[in-house]
Amino acid sequence: MIQRWISGMLPSFTKEGCPKGTGWFLFSVFLFPFSGFGQNCSLSISGSLADEGTGIPMAYGTVYVEELQSGVAADSSGNFRLTNLCKGSYHLRFNHIGCETHTVFIDLKKDTTIAISMHHHNELVDEVVVHDHHSQQETAASTTINQETITEEANKDLSEMLQQMTGVSSLRTGAGVSKPVVHGLTGNRVAVLNNGVAQSGQQWGNDHAPEIDPYVAEHISVVKGASALAYPGNSLGSVVLIEPSEIANDPHLHGNVNYVFQTNGLGHTLNARLEKYAKWAAWRVSATAKVFGDRSAPDYYLTNTGKREYDVAAQLEKHISSKWEMKFYYSLFNTEIGILRGSHIGNLTDLQEAIGRDVPFFTKDTFSYKINAPHQTVQHHLAKLQSRHIFNEHQTLRLTYAAQVNNRKEFDIRRGDRSNTPALSLLLWDQFLESVYDHFFEHDRKLKTGIQLRITDNTNNPETGILPLIPDYRAYRAGAFAIFQEQKGHVLYELGARYDLTDLQVVAISSSLPREIERHYHVFNNYSLSAGMRWQVLPQLKLNLDMGHVLRSPQVNELYSNGLHQGVSGIELGNPNLKSERSSKVVLTADWNVRKKLFVQVLGYYQYVQDFIYLQPESEFRLTIRGAFPLYSYHQTDATLIGTDVLASYEPIESIRLMVKYSFLQGDDVRNHKPLVYMPSNNLFGSFAYTFKDGKKMKNSSVSINGRYVFKQNHLNADQDIMPVPNGYFLLGANLGTSFKLKKATLRCSLRGENLLNTRYRDYLNRQRYFSDDLGWNVSAQIGVTF
Repeated sequence: MIQRWISGMLPSFTKEGCPKGTGWFLFSVFLFPFSGFGQNCSLSISGSLADEGTGIPMAYGTVYVEELQSGVAADSSGNFRLTNLCKGSYHLRFNHIGCETHTVFIDLKKDTTIAISMHHHNELVDEVVVHDHHSQQETAASTTINQETITEEANKDLSEMLQQMTGVSSLRTGAGVSKPVVHGLTGNRVAVLNNGVAQSGQQWGNDHAPEIDPYVAEHISVVKGASALAYPGNSLGSVVLIEPSEIANDPHLHGNVNYVFQTNGLGHTLNARLEKYAKWAAWRVSATAKVFGDRSAPDYYLTNTGKREYDVAAQLEKHISSKWEMKFYYSLFNTEIGILRGSHIGNLTDLQEAIGRDVPFFTKDTFSYKINAPHQTVQHHLAKLQSRHIFNEHQTLRLTYAAQVNNRKEFDIRRGDRSNTPALSLLLWDQFLESVYDHFFEHDRKLKTGIQLRITDNTNNPETGILPLIPDYRAYRAGAFAIFQEQKGHVLYELGARYDLTDLQVVAISSSLPREIERHYHVFNNYSLSAGMRWQVLPQLKLNLDMGHVLRSPQVNELYSNGLHQGVSGIELGNPNLKSERSSKVVLTADWNVRKKLFVQVLGYYQYVQDFIYLQPESEFRLTIRGAFPLYSYHQTDATLIGTDVLASYEPIESIRLMVKYSFLQGDDVRNHKPLVYMPSNNLFGSFAYTFKDGKKMKNSSVSINGRYVFKQNHLNADQDIMPVPNGYFLLGANLGTSFKLKKATLRCSLRGENLLNTRYRDYLNRQRYFSDDLGWNVSAQIGVTF
């Protein structure tokens, strides 16, 4: 964020200036900003608000002074002025519809002028106001989860949080593992950017959730349009952005401590965050600890489904000069996840009997926190160093280097007391280097260009004594992109292009006897094109059109998987003859805002994918020395995905809000004239929320009830799965929350109920539906202090 202090920002933070005491405080609250305070209170703070991406002035934003509990509104040109201020320290809070709240600390000693650039949310799904959803600096459709929701649902993983967005589902493997599905696409097709860096783990597996603690984020966004090619990674589908906020220039220590208890699994989640601005650097640290025991279905425990997770992150920011800033970020993610014991079966006869059982094999009657085999452990490190140079008001250059290390071990039930020896042990190193240049031209034109280099080295540790599922490989990737934007009146245009070169070197062990070392080399040249337009047709109607053509090269698991994938309890076979996918996608979005009471957003999309790669469950079961398992293999075909996301919010009065969301998707294999497998079911969500009027101590109090109906996936042939598709189901939920204003802190308490009717169901996108029901009822209690 460009923040230019034109004058008045002094290097020291003294307390001289304003008189202290209750009398002065009440006096100032009553009179500010309409009167002065004598000769010592005649200072002013003036400035302007602008969009971070385009530099366009943001009209009618608000500026609130915490010390005075009052503020002013910006004019139609984004300019504001605070007058009659005394010398002293002030915390200024800037707000604008559709933007993050931005806080600035000022030690005021003379008249000061500042320029504030604000970052836009796109859809604030859990805020009282749901208007002005789309980004002001992009043509692509996107949705956002704010920090309040992230904190209240801190016991969930990233994919479970994203599931509340329209058009986003979750591909799960039991209770504790899930990954996002956006418009029917998942895995390597959905790029996950952790603090601007494409997450590089073992994300090829359906049971490999993104190794990210959502608590580090200020907000989480999903960019759904084809213009997601602006971001690094395989963005054939969409992009998930995990974005921590910048550290405010506040010399006081601020932070948050948060605790969540949940009844299902008797889970405990503890988060903490501290941050402070100092002369040597601004810093922030955060940490999360999660401990869950066996989860439970409505009628029984899901034995061996506990989870432990310990995460820590550190962030440093240093403004070396007015034109040069440095940032450093490090995160460590540690987790151990139990796999449902009843999903690992010893022989073919028992496997056939286990599939579709009312109660899984090996189910115990007692609850336990203990995690036994089968289970998996993951440790992920991310370190990022970024330098940004501001040449002038129109040109900036950003250099980024990031390194990631991912260590994954999967433990199976093995004979001879060898269950503590991993059956899969992978070590991945990834290095990423990026240079991005932004140029703002006259007449609201912007050019963004960048080059990216990436090296990935994945090695099987020789401790398993088992043929590896994924071979050793090394991938060299080079990419370059350019995006041009222009604002003409009420229309914003965007054009983008990208080129990627991938050199993949694979070292595998032959599947036939005698075993031999096989070396494979692949070179992929991929290009991507996109075009978008945002048109403010009427003050209350806005249209977004986004089109793109993207190539994605096959990943190493799709080419060379060969063996038992323990986490999903299945044997997977790759196909070395796969070619790059070629995808074309069109997204059209309409936002209709009627008198600030009714907001309707409709998004429609069509995507055609030539040589679409998918994992097909086969009718064959395969017996190995590690047990009997279903067989899955990778295929390629031509596919279409057609869908619609609808969101409607109605606020008849200020305290009541009704919301309805609906997602429809149909995926077809047009080459073989049959449906695509593992496409999300259509679903309908509705909620009613009532917000109470703020009291003297209690603020932001609200109660809500919600219901979600997931339809049966009828668009599937009977021979495309190993058991019948589960029926549709309805889940009832409720939320209750309030905040208490303390002297120098805010206490937030909330209760959240899920599946309150204790509905027994199986979800089509949960791979463990073959063996067990899904989760039963759950109530989560959260308490947090922000200071």
